[in-house]
Amino acid sequence: MSKHHKIDYLEFPACDLEATQIFFERLLAWQFQSYGPDYIDFNDGVLSGGFYRSELRSRAEQGATLLVLYSEDLEQSYKQVLECGGQISQEIFSFPGGRRFHFIEPSGNELAMWQREG
Repeated sequence: MSKHHKIDYLEFPACDLEATQIFFERLLAWQFQSYGPDYIDFNDGVLSGGFYRSELRSRAEQGATLLVLYSEDLEQSYKQVLECGGQISQEIFSFPGGRRFHFIEPSGNELAMWQREG
């Protein structure tokens, strides 16, 4: 399959690169590569991206794109987010076809986790 015009890389701001890296390594087993003191690259086995040092935050309420991750066990993922140091910003809710929750990682970026119903 051609990668032409496909999503290839995502970037997020991060005020605490070390805490953000530890959070995602523990929660999602992402692999990281450092490119100096102000940038880290991640790979989840399918998609790559990076975090650049910044005091900005990516939040849906401010119009940012929301990265939504899939979970096979939403309640377990919810507990893991908390155990890894994340904060829940929106409790589990239902929508047509599934359920999801939103969370904030240590640098303040908002992401979501969802599970298909049935």
